[in-house]
Amino acid sequence: MIEYKIERGSFIGGWFIDKKICDNIISHFKNTPSFYKVSGKTYGGKKFFETIPKKSTELVIEPNLRKPPFDLYEESLQKCLGLYQKKYEGARRLSRYGLMGKYNIQHYKPGEGFYEFHCERAGWEYSDRQFVFMTFLNDVKDGGTIFKYQNLTVPAKKGLTLIWPTDWTHLHKGQISKKHEKYIVTGWLHFVKGEPSSVR
Repeated sequence: MIEYKIERGSFIGGWFIDKKICDNIISHFKNTPSFYKVSGKTYGGKKFFETIPKKSTELVIEPNLRKPPFDLYEESLQKCLGLYQKKYEGARRLSRYGLMGKYNIQHYKPGEGFYEFHCERAGWEYSDRQFVFMTFLNDVKDGGTIFKYQNLTVPAKKGLTLIWPTDWTHLHKGQISKKHEKYIVTGWLHFVKGEPSSVR
């Protein structure tokens, strides 16, 4: 996989997956009847999420279905995780974690998005979230992701898959394109419940 170069100290990793997988996921989204899709919602600690507006249309995907195109996507995601753990050796010194929960295909029409900075583990009920993953499914010139404290904007390049920690150190928000639609896949890598802690 080709790496998208990001400063090592950011603890954000990025690699490109096969663009055909992206095309097939978008096709799956478009061909799915609208009654299976939901409006995007935000969850978590009130201080981060109570007033944060978000506008999107989303399709929830069950993990480990082993059906196209998600079988190939999840295999590619696992490869990206392996590369992340190689880049950041400390990510391997944790209790076991992986794709344990549902994840989402998100569609943003022009002008839509996640408008304010937020993190992915802002409340105790999401304490098992360890890392975030996100794949840009299409190129959007002005539709990347902004990371506040890293002073970094990652462009929306088709196939680019990012992995980063879930905590407040990685507050982020989307660039809002006024002219272009954007598709992404995103979700979390959770600790496996019942696994003994790696901390002794």
